[in-house]
Amino acid sequence: MILLPTPVLKRYSYADYLTWSDEQRWELIDGVPYNMTPAPSTLHQRVSVRLLVAFATYLQGKPCEVFAAPFDVRLAESADDAQTFNVVQPDLVIICDSRKIDERGCQGAPDLVVEILSPGQAARRDRLEKYQLYQRYGVREYWLVDPYHETVEIYALKEGKFERCTVYSRSEVAISHIFPELAVELKDVFPSLRS
Repeated sequence: MILLPTPVLKRYSYADYLTWSDEQRWELIDGVPYNMTPAPSTLHQRVSVRLLVAFATYLQGKPCEVFAAPFDVRLAESADDAQTFNVVQPDLVIICDSRKIDERGCQGAPDLVVEILSPGQAARRDRLEKYQLYQRYGVREYWLVDPYHETVEIYALKEGKFERCTVYSRSEVAISHIFPELAVELKDVFPSLRS
């Protein structure tokens, strides 16, 4: 039996990422590139905009800021582009430490991350790889928004691990764990698909 050598997969960095065409959107998770094109669905965009408005309204006059995709979040132990192997574009982020914000996005963990689920592999990545990545780098709160089932799952970081706080449905008000005054009426977020 002849054993063939295992192919070595290149681990891409943020320095590589910066050389790629702007015509496609990419994310890197542990150096593995994921193509994010085509653009999200209309339903996804509607939910994103409504959450963005709710967050921006709540944050008026507060030191935190909300940003919407495409917005690069670089997660690494080093600020060196060649040593940064995680670059994600969450649908929404809230960042309270202005030192993390630069002209290229965010260097370090946002306080709150929202991923709006799409069908297929992207949803799996949000639930598994990104969940673990956000937990590992200390994102304080993670929202998984499912526009098809009209639910919001909220996870809060406790002692270095995400703990699911609750799952909210369309008829409820989603309340942030780290911003208890941030209450979002989900009937206003999920567009009515009923006639």
